Amino acid sequence: MRSRILWTLLFGLLVSAMYAQESQIEVGATFIIQDVENNKYKHIDFPKTNFIIKKGGVANYKKIKGQEVVVTSIKEHKDGRLVATIKLASEKFFFNSHKYLKVDINEAIAENELRAI
Repeated sequence: MRSRILWTLLFGLLVSAMYAQESQIEVGATFIIQDVENNKYKHIDFPKTNFIIKKGGVANYKKIKGQEVVVTSIKEHKDGRLVATIKLASEKFFFNSHKYLKVDINEAIAENELRAI
């Protein structure tokens, strides 16, 4: 009887620990794109310059810095990464060519590429 109670208690603690580790990032959360040295964004998936130009945009990273973005969807990959889709809060396009971008959200926050408001 003791072992059954012990296993039930252990299982309850394990399940509660798993739920406690869930991310606090939700759809609709707002962030600000931070200034990164030499425009080397590792976790924000900006399109390559040639794709921006082909779609009629201007590859100007100075306009991106300090922009407010909103999370529109979040997906969890098999390896545990949370990948979010973001758009500009002003409803405009990134580089005048792309409406949405993909972001490895936890890593971008940890590397100060995004800052929560």
